[in-house]
Amino acid sequence: MPKKLAKKPAKRTDKSAVDRNEPISSMEPLLVTDSSPRRAQLNELVFELTTVATALKTSLPEGMIDALSDLVRSMNCYYSNLIEGHNTHPIDIERALAEDLSADTEKRNLQLEAKAHIATQRWIDDGGLVTSPGTTRALQDIHRRFEEAMPPDLLWVEDPKTGHREAVVPGEFRTADVQVGRHIPVSPGAVPRFLDRWEQTFGRLSKFETVLQSAAAHHRLLWIHPFSDGNGRVARLVSHAMLLRSLETGGIWSVARGLARNVVDYKGHLAACDLQRRNDLDGRGNLSEETLDAFTSFFLTACIDQVKFMTSLMEPAGLRKRIMDWVKEEERVGGIMPSSHRVLAHILAHRELERKDVNEVIGFDDRKSRRVTAALHKRGIITAASHRAAFRIAFPATLAPILMPGLYPALPR
Repeated sequence: MPKKLAKKPAKRTDKSAVDRNEPISSMEPLLVTDSSPRRAQLNELVFELTTVATALKTSLPEGMIDALSDLVRSMNCYYSNLIEGHNTHPIDIERALAEDLSADTEKRNLQLEAKAHIATQRWIDDGGLVTSPGTTRALQDIHRRFEEAMPPDLLWVEDPKTGHREAVVPGEFRTADVQVGRHIPVSPGAVPRFLDRWEQTFGRLSKFETVLQSAAAHHRLLWIHPFSDGNGRVARLVSHAMLLRSLETGGIWSVARGLARNVVDYKGHLAACDLQRRNDLDGRGNLSEETLDAFTSFFLTACIDQVKFMTSLMEPAGLRKRIMDWVKEEERVGGIMPSSHRVLAHILAHRELERKDVNEVIGFDDRKSRRVTAALHKRGIITAASHRAAFRIAFPATLAPILMPGLYPALPR
């Protein structure tokens, strides 16, 4: 893996990049074909994923979806960066979002990296992509958004074998040869040609086919390795965007958690998909169709597992009990004011609490009621879009281990 250098990068001026004229066919097959022996099984996985994802989203009120998507962005960032070997806990990520940055340079840089990742995903979730996620423009826009917000210390890469140093220029393709494990991606000058083919394949698929082929798009993008750095996270953000659009997920679950929790298998599948066709029964392209099918099965199963996991966490009775148990315990120990549980009970029953109704719900006058809601807001369990907007539930990272057990590891003591 390239080594990061703590020096400010210069703006790239040399646009020349060697193209060794590798044939586009070396990336084939790009899709799981209709003739694949596993096509029927993979179709069933797409149907199952569509069913469980739709059921999860339709079971949640709008306010709950907004709160959950905020938490999932931090979770997605945590697990995606963890795959790259960067362990920035969601609580540290939440601190970064509040501009509470570590005095330690390395830790602060990782906090800023996480902040950049979350901002990029929020931009995607809010409809920032003007083209299909399966286009070259989308790749460059995502990479540009992510890298422009990175600290300068993380905008250099060095090849540990050759010692070649290259600045990471947001949105621009690499200009040097690279090696990823045993795989040697195409020459830098060939990247635009191969991405054109990638876009022709994945930029115009139906919703069903986008879900089915999302794993293939993921691997073939990594196989091209278009950028000098950030390819893994960009590929996972692209996968997130593809599933967001095709399944209308609402951003309330993340495949990154499933990939990170099975990271050895994930990386093993990616490496296997780099292999050439084994024999005449292994498709008709240069690369193995069998391993692409296996990765697709793994990827879709990981998606289904994550939707089911989030569904279990959001089961109304269980979630309500965890929230009410927390608030009553905090009232008991004096962490929040008495009658705070009435605020949360009302929000859980009615989705939100209008400001004009606060006094009646809590049973206090204006001054005491403001103290109750201010304390709950400070703890992060309720939020509001403005000083006049209604209160809604929120899921801060600090409380996730209690309210969403198993979502990610607790912060080490």
